[in-house]
Amino acid sequence: MSEHVGYIVKVEHLRDHSNADRMRVATFFGNDTCVDLNTKIGDLGIYFPTDLQLSIEFCDQNNLVRKKDENGNNIGGYMDPNKRNVTTIRLRGEKSDGLYLPIDCLAYTGIDINTLTVGTPVSVINGHEICCKYIPRGNHHNGPTGNKTRKKKVPISPLFTEHADTEQLAYNLSAFKPGDLVEITLKMHGTSQRTGYLPVLKGFKRTILDRIFGRAGTPYYDWGYVSGTRRTVLENFEGGYYGSNEFREVHSKFFEGKLHKGEEVFYEVVGFQTNGTPIMGTVKNKKTNDKEFIKQYGETTTFAYGCDPTGQKMLFGNDDDGNFAIPIGVPQSELYVYRMTMTNEDGDIVEYSPAYMRYRCEQMGCKTVPVLWRGYIPENLLPLDAGAWIQEMAENFYDGPDPVGKTHVREGVVVRLVDKPKFCAYKHKNFYFKALEGIIKAEAEIPDMEEAEEINGEEMSV
Repeated sequence: MSEHVGYIVKVEHLRDHSNADRMRVATFFGNDTCVDLNTKIGDLGIYFPTDLQLSIEFCDQNNLVRKKDENGNNIGGYMDPNKRNVTTIRLRGEKSDGLYLPIDCLAYTGIDINTLTVGTPVSVINGHEICCKYIPRGNHHNGPTGNKTRKKKVPISPLFTEHADTEQLAYNLSAFKPGDLVEITLKMHGTSQRTGYLPVLKGFKRTILDRIFGRAGTPYYDWGYVSGTRRTVLENFEGGYYGSNEFREVHSKFFEGKLHKGEEVFYEVVGFQTNGTPIMGTVKNKKTNDKEFIKQYGETTTFAYGCDPTGQKMLFGNDDDGNFAIPIGVPQSELYVYRMTMTNEDGDIVEYSPAYMRYRCEQMGCKTVPVLWRGYIPENLLPLDAGAWIQEMAENFYDGPDPVGKTHVREGVVVRLVDKPKFCAYKHKNFYFKALEGIIKAEAEIPDMEEAEEINGEEMSV
């Protein structure tokens, strides 16, 4: 199931709002969501997960966006007319994750709503767009871009594969079965990077006829190192969406001389760029409207993971002569490997098990994402209960302070099915991180790198 769609749901869990007479709280996919007072147990509706954008037509048909009459009075709904994005917020003290609307909100499309069944994904109905993934285009970076994309017919490294999207755990519980071996690891909030030792384009062999007719010739490849972001191949480290990919170069070169032929390593880069700017956005915690959260994590969240913008921290103490301060070197940014593969010259891919991945990383001297739990789903469970069991297990680890840097809330966890022939993992983010992420997307100067690539449709080349 995709996370970039709405879902037909039935209201099965409903309670009174603790601080509002005109709202109630329902639960969908494990998420509490504030709903209209008229909502009842058994009602059918559509649930839109956080991070979706509703279409202009859908919002107009259901009067969801804010608008004013000639006297300045609001006669519309509550959504921003430009963004129309679904967020994670607190409403009168209650957590509200996602948006629920009654099923008749789809009637204008001409669909027979009696044909819609629970679990049906919804993005387009009868040619009417309902929703899509929210990408904050207003945050588009205007600084130096460098490294502009160039589309080439000849692949730079045809065996250099992108990392597959990790879907939401809550919408994929059916993937888990009793007896499955599962590993829960920390999900880290950084930017994706990958490096491989693979056949790389070295040039073109040109015959006399090629020269006469001005043809490029036949490409030839040899083993070499290639690096990229989640969806791009980097030509160099001089440009990029951040204005400079210099911070990526350090981690790319780390693997040179260490990978075996055919190996590709996927990793998260966290911390700061070489100019001291956070790789991911910084947010003021007061915008969460949660005093306890601010008390625990301070006025501002910066996803540092123990890194420092200057590359050093000060150790303060006392000696016989008084106070002293000693600079301690720490990384500006750090890499954490979460996946490795081996690809032969025919393009056949072998997925490394998490254990073997960690063994290889230990050999190379690099870090891997922290493991929070590893074990088997009990075999005595009914098949339909396995997913709920592992979701409950994941929620023992997906919230609280980040265990690496300990200065900010963790993003969540990744739940991976071990010993599968293909990479099979699902993410589970906590409420507070989703709330912060929504604020960052709305206000931060630095957007998420992967989303920036979706804006640009970039295809960077070597």
